[in-house]
Amino acid sequence: MSSLLLLSAQALGEEDWIHQVQTAVERHQISAAQALVDRRLAEDSHDMEAHAWRGRLLAWTNHWDESVVEYQLVLETFPHDEDVLIGLADVLLWQKKYADALAVLESARTAEPKNPEILLRRAHLLVLLQRIPDARMQFKSVLAGDPANRSAIGGLADLASASKYDLRVNEEADFFSYTENAQVETVTLTAHWNERWTNGFGISPYHLFGEEAVKIWADAAYTFRKNNWVRLLGAVANPQDVVPEREALVEYGHGFRFSFAGVKGLESSYQENSLWYRGAQVFTLNTTQIFYLPKEWTWTLSATGARTRFSAGTTDWVPSGSTKIGFPVVRRLSGSVLFAVGAENFAQVDQIGRLSARTYGGGLRYRFAERQDVEAFVARQDRERNQTQTSLGLSYGIRF
Repeated sequence: MSSLLLLSAQALGEEDWIHQVQTAVERHQISAAQALVDRRLAEDSHDMEAHAWRGRLLAWTNHWDESVVEYQLVLETFPHDEDVLIGLADVLLWQKKYADALAVLESARTAEPKNPEILLRRAHLLVLLQRIPDARMQFKSVLAGDPANRSAIGGLADLASASKYDLRVNEEADFFSYTENAQVETVTLTAHWNERWTNGFGISPYHLFGEEAVKIWADAAYTFRKNNWVRLLGAVANPQDVVPEREALVEYGHGFRFSFAGVKGLESSYQENSLWYRGAQVFTLNTTQIFYLPKEWTWTLSATGARTRFSAGTTDWVPSGSTKIGFPVVRRLSGSVLFAVGAENFAQVDQIGRLSARTYGGGLRYRFAERQDVEAFVARQDRERNQTQTSLGLSYGIRF
C-alpha cells in the first residue's frame, strides 16, 4: 500500500470515498469516479490521495497533460510514492517521452528496488530507447527472482523483434501441372532505424516459364501520431515477360486497441499497387485487416480489386480475397492456415487477367534461438481447366 493511502486512511470516513471510487472504476463508471474525487477535493483540497486518484482518472481518459500536473503535485509532498511514480511513468510513456519516463522509474526503483512491476516497465522502456543489452539484463534480473514471470519471459523473447536489422533468405519452388517448374530466391534486409522509420531492401532472382528475371526493390515506412503508418515501395526488374519491370506501391495503415474479450486489437491497412509488365499494366486496390485474438491467435482478411490493361487495349477488373488464421502450437512453434479465392498475388504473369482459382495452404514457424527462426509453407492452387500449382517454401531469418 502506498504511503499516501496509509496517511489518508487515518482520517475518519476516508476509506468510504476511496472504496466508492474503486467500485466505480471496477464498474467502468469513470465519470462517477471523477465526481467522487472532485467532491473529496472540494472538502479537502490538500488530500494528496484524492489528487493521485484525479491523476489516474485523467490519464485513463487521455487528459495526459492534466494528469502529469496532478502526479507532480503529489510528488512534491511524497517524492518516493511508488504508485504515483508508476502512474506518472505510464503517462510519459503514452506521450512517447521515453527518457523522462525512464527517469521517473529510476526514482521508483530507488524506493522499491525489487518491485517486478517497476522493473518490467523499466525493461520495456529500455527496449523503446534501443538499449537492448540493458533491457535484456533487466528482464533476466526479473526472472532471477521469479523464473515463471510470463511478462519477463515474453519480453525476453520479443527482444529479437526489437533488433535493429532483420535479414531473411527465402527459397520457393513451384510445381505446375501444365508447364515446367519454377524457382524463386529472395533476400531481404530490413532496418529499424528508430521507432518511426523503417527501410527494407530486397533482391529476387526468378527462374520462371523458361525465362530468367531479377527484381530489386526498396521500401520506406514511417509511423506517425499514434498507431498510424505510411509505406512507399518501388521495384525494378530486367526486361523480360514473367515479372513486372516496374512496380510502385503506397500503403496507409492504422492500429486499434480494444477492450473486448474476443478481440485485443486490429491493424487495418489500404494499398494501391501499380505493376508494369511488358505487355500489360496492373493496378490493384487492396485492404487488409489483421485481428489480434486472445492466446496469441490472429485472423487476417484481405480483399483485392485488380484492373489489368493489356497492350491490345482491353481492360478487365478482377476481384480476389484471402483469409488466414495464425495460432501457437507449442513454445517457440507457431502455425497458420490459408485460403484464397482468385489470384494469390499479381507479381507473376500467370496470375494477372481473369483467373478462376482457389488456393489452400499452411505453414509453420520455429524460433530456435532468441534472434533466429525458420519458416516453411506449402500451398496448392487449383485453377480452371484442371490446372494446378503446388508451392513449397523455406526461409531463414536472423535479427541483429
